Amino acid sequence: MYKKQMTIQKAVCLFVLATSVIVFIYSLGIMTDLYDSLYSAIGDAANRENTRRNTVAGAFIYYDMQGFNKQFLHLSIGLILMSLLLFITNTHTRRRYYIGNVLAAAANVIANVYVAFWAHTRIAAFKNEFLKIDFEALKKFSDRRHTYYTESTFWFDLHNLVFCLAILACILLVANIIWKFSLMKKEQHLIDAGKGVAA
Repeated sequence: MYKKQMTIQKAVCLFVLATSVIVFIYSLGIMTDLYDSLYSAIGDAANRENTRRNTVAGAFIYYDMQGFNKQFLHLSIGLILMSLLLFITNTHTRRRYYIGNVLAAAANVIANVYVAFWAHTRIAAFKNEFLKIDFEALKKFSDRRHTYYTESTFWFDLHNLVFCLAILACILLVANIIWKFSLMKKEQHLIDAGKGVAA
């Protein structure tokens, strides 16, 4: 049973690392469509109130998201570093878990849940802001300037899948810890029983 559990615990730790990398890649890609379709549609970036010079109403979401995207990128890098803690503490290979392994797993769960909640609330708000863009004006601008045009919310919606994977990784990590300590407890009972017979 231990051999099977240790194989699974290694897979779980690798999955946690993989999901943190996916979050990082997503943080790099979330602004792709916004840059391609909206950057050139902002007439006067320094003065958002000057609607006469701002070609498309609502296009300023591109600038509104810059601060969030920078924070999101930093947090995603933090998730990768946090997942490496599982390997530094040998949580992926250790036969018996100690306090360091539990703390490493707990830190990953807390960090992933926090980032998922933090990003979800902000991305949902930005999606609503995106949907308020004057798409008719954006389409005319795109046809005139031959720029990329999209009304798709794909990059906003993708976060649901990305963070579902991150939360799933947390659930598996917790399940692995519970399974590990269950096996350790059974093993200790067998050891104690063996000592009792020997005595």
